[in-house]
Amino acid sequence: MSGLGVLSQLLALLTALLLAPLLSGWVSMWRHWLQNKSAPGLLQPYRMLHKLFHKDSVMAEHASALFRFAPYVIFGCMALASAIVPTLSTDLPLSPAADAIALVGLFALARVFISLAAMDVGTAFGSLGARREMLVGFLAEPALLMVLFCASMISRSTSLTTMVETLAHRDLAIYPSLLLAGVAFAMVSLAENARVPVDNPDTHLELTMVHEALILEYSARHLALLEWAASLKLFTYSCIGLALFFPWGVAEANAPVALLLALPVLVFKLALGGIVLAVIETASAKMRIFRVPEFLGTAFLLAVIGLLVNVLLGVG
Repeated sequence: MSGLGVLSQLLALLTALLLAPLLSGWVSMWRHWLQNKSAPGLLQPYRMLHKLFHKDSVMAEHASALFRFAPYVIFGCMALASAIVPTLSTDLPLSPAADAIALVGLFALARVFISLAAMDVGTAFGSLGARREMLVGFLAEPALLMVLFCASMISRSTSLTTMVETLAHRDLAIYPSLLLAGVAFAMVSLAENARVPVDNPDTHLELTMVHEALILEYSARHLALLEWAASLKLFTYSCIGLALFFPWGVAEANAPVALLLALPVLVFKLALGGIVLAVIETASAKMRIFRVPEFLGTAFLLAVIGLLVNVLLGVG
């Protein structure tokens, strides 16, 4: 384990923790601008986290230890997921654990805990949100796995670092499978991060909300951890998309100069991705929950077609 590898790992984790709320604020600001509304400040997510961390927590009378413990598990899962994705460098001490299946497993573990915590108090909204969250996860996780497998066929490995190294240094060629996988990944990312058209992060309507229904009973530091975890999830999904489909700029092992340049490149790519996300949300309408299976089913089929294209073309 090299000293530079430890430094790159710590820098990647610190970057995720600090930039995740900024990315959420950037997307929210552009959404308001595109809708001709007064936009909140770019640093509004940081102000919200600061306010919540300094408030006194209020718990439901019959809340169990699971309800209190779940926010820490969810935040830990999202922080670890952001650490194993090669955002700045492929020289990561956690690289042996940076497997595509392990990454999807971390997302699934966080989903199970937030759903159980939502049902723990026994409110109608929490149970409703938990059922919808599990429905989305049941459909989104296979599609995400197929997307990752589509990229792993090119690199012949399910290791995220190996995938990024292979894709970043491959010969200039057109991979139709990656185009199909990219569309599928965008659809899965919208669903997993509670964005329009699957969910609306700004709504509090009982019949439409999913993510907000899950965290309705939380307050203070527990709510801050959940909101921070949601920002980390959006950041991690954005970095997965950039690592798989736009991997240029990620530093390799023993490349300190490239590691310094990787951070501004990452910020630039995230800024462009945030604008694209805001445009997609502004141009889309919230769909009914009964249409979500069709939406995610289409993403799964696109990813599977990408796998078949790789097989037919003899890729990997």
